[in-house]
Amino acid sequence: MFEHYREPLLSMEAFVARLALHGLIFVGMVVGALGIGLLGYHGLEGLSWVDALVNASMLLGGMGPVNELHTAAGKVFASGYALFSGLFFVVAMGVLLAPMAHRLLHRFHLQHDSEDADQP
Repeated sequence: MFEHYREPLLSMEAFVARLALHGLIFVGMVVGALGIGLLGYHGLEGLSWVDALVNASMLLGGMGPVNELHTAAGKVFASGYALFSGLFFVVAMGVLLAPMAHRLLHRFHLQHDSEDADQP
């Protein structure tokens, strides 16, 4: 998906398009993860849609649940969703930041190669 290190740096327009694509992927991932939490809290714990959204959002944001859990199924789901949310944050930020990190490293590599070419 990314250019090889021997290829030239992407144009700014292509880079912005890549950022937009990764941003859309990120938004889709967040909506999907929120949907999982929303359905789990609403279906297993019987919370209203708004309360389920608040709980799912708070867990995805790293804050923790808001409402008290009453069922065993809801507690098991909340436990799994909390573990999923912690890993999801790392993966989602990787997707969002990958184009910027790649461009930075690619630029450093191009500068390094041009400096080595100047050496006899």
